[in-house]
Amino acid sequence: PADREAPCIHHVYRLKEPTPACFFRDDGLSDKIGFTYATWHAEDAVADLVHHLENIDGTCHDRQHRVVSIILDGENCWEHYPHNGEFFLHALYQALGRHPRFRLTTFSGASANASTPLPLTRLVTGSWVYGTLTTWIGDPDKNRAWEMLCAAKTVYDEVLAAGELDAGHRELAQRQLALCEASDWFWWFGDYNPAATVAEFDALFRDHLGQLYRLLGRPLPAELASIQFMGSGTPELGGVMRRGQDG
Repeated sequence: PADREAPCIHHVYRLKEPTPACFFRDDGLSDKIGFTYATWHAEDAVADLVHHLENIDGTCHDRQHRVVSIILDGENCWEHYPHNGEFFLHALYQALGRHPRFRLTTFSGASANASTPLPLTRLVTGSWVYGTLTTWIGDPDKNRAWEMLCAAKTVYDEVLAAGELDAGHRELAQRQLALCEASDWFWWFGDYNPAATVAEFDALFRDHLGQLYRLLGRPLPAELASIQFMGSGTPELGGVMRRGQDG
């Protein structure tokens, strides 16, 4: 994501004024914590992470206010660590706190200390998973779920435009629509995910769509009465997290 004049991505960026500051996830370090270090001895894992940070510091020595963003894919990794990551986290914060070249900070703190964020000429649409949106759209099952949601949203818009609901029912319908729009539905649909998990999300998604139609006073589509999505995969860590890069 860095522009041609920036050999190192570990910095504060800004697309243009007055947009917020931008930070780019270090996929390698983030995925090491998410997928690799859980099976390592805590001290060894911390030593490896610190070594990588020192290498980054050396590579980016020409940049002031260097910022390494370690952003996990949710909190799900800790259940795979001994004692929910207590040993690893204790050793990590101890090592970083004592290191003469590192300082822990927040995004707001890093933004405040960066006098001149590097300019970005453009910013493409994407996510931390392979840099694309394929975790949520593109697979036939994911696309089918979007079609079902769009059909329900069309009915929602028609009912509200016709003024058929009072204020209380409008609020209930709006909240129910928001539940149907949650991104996790589309995360889990796809045959590469585990069968049991997909079955649970399939039933819940259809239930929530059905409740939306009921609140709108409209008949439920027949498809909501039958299974729509199935899985048969065995993804890493059960599919609750996705790596930023393959491997």
